[in-house]
Amino acid sequence: MLRFYTAGESHGQGLLTFLSGLPAGLPVDAGFINHELHRRQLGYGRGGRQKIEKDAADIFAGVRLGQTIGAPIALRIENRDWQNWEKILPVGASDAQETQSRKLTAPRPGHADLAGSQKFNFHDARFVLERASARETAARVAAGAFAKLLLKEFGTEIASHVIQVGHVRLERGAKWEEIRAVCGDLNSPLRCVDAAVEEKMKAEVDAALKAGDTVGGVFEVVARNVPVGLGSHAQWDEKLDGRLAQALMSVQAVKGVEIGAGILAAGSYGSEVMDEISYDKGERKFRRSSNRAGGLEGGITNGEDVVIRGYLKPISTLRKAMGTADMVTKEPVRAAYERSDWCVVPAGGVAGEAMVALVLADAFLQKFGGDSLAEMRRNFESYGRQIDEF
Repeated sequence: MLRFYTAGESHGQGLLTFLSGLPAGLPVDAGFINHELHRRQLGYGRGGRQKIEKDAADIFAGVRLGQTIGAPIALRIENRDWQNWEKILPVGASDAQETQSRKLTAPRPGHADLAGSQKFNFHDARFVLERASARETAARVAAGAFAKLLLKEFGTEIASHVIQVGHVRLERGAKWEEIRAVCGDLNSPLRCVDAAVEEKMKAEVDAALKAGDTVGGVFEVVARNVPVGLGSHAQWDEKLDGRLAQALMSVQAVKGVEIGAGILAAGSYGSEVMDEISYDKGERKFRRSSNRAGGLEGGITNGEDVVIRGYLKPISTLRKAMGTADMVTKEPVRAAYERSDWCVVPAGGVAGEAMVALVLADAFLQKFGGDSLAEMRRNFESYGRQIDEF
């Protein structure tokens, strides 16, 4: 079983990632991990924080001589902004003026500020927002990079692209080659496969900035060359589509998840959205006429691309402050403003890739097992022969 968890606050010393369950002998490319972290920081509509941070992962445990050793892996990503917050958020007890001056008692609508403060009995939302911040996704992306490295050993690739920003939407399908190309293009502002549509998306982002507002959108994650048979129909919590949906929904600001043509299918007749099955005798392989199911049927992968979309709400931190109530005085005030981005849809896609990779890597490990990569590969190849002979 692949397990991971993260620790760290947005303006603390750094972010930590702990990952266990990877087989021994997996080659680890540190440059690839840092490349993934860099991709998360890019995108049109990002704020000043990205000019401060230069995310890179320091590997502290679980990797030796460039390979995993079967032990838990520990990573650290430094927060360069910590030097500006060290006196405000010290580890030790303090009543210093700097600490008192940055208390946040005016909770921001749409954030975890008020609900979290009530839950943990804080009259300062600072302790909640620091952990609830999407800065935490950097730690997930680092973990997801390891999962991608494992999946790549078995031919599975993952990429994302943006299909909507605000009111502007890509109205056509995208080919895998297009998605893969734009996903790896560090110069693509919003990672949309259609340059003309992307220009309209940029205008939408510009309009939000000018108005002191924010804008959301939709990203799509595609996993290519996923084998038949990951997940299970047998129990509710073994259904892979459910696990993927939960993983993507856990990304900050994601408020909806769609697999395949799920939303369109809800307003269609069954005959309009089913993927008919045929058998290619030459390749000795079952095929589907389309992929509206998004690569999953009954909670099990069916050999088609796994396609999943995250619907990202506009970031809740607005430059034009919203109305709220002070947690101490209970009087009406304007919500506090914390430095923020105004569009994070491309970054959301990178975080989404990481979460999809982690869920699929865990499903691979459950299906094919093995304490070493060599053992896991033998199991994978044996299963492949079973599918070929079916």
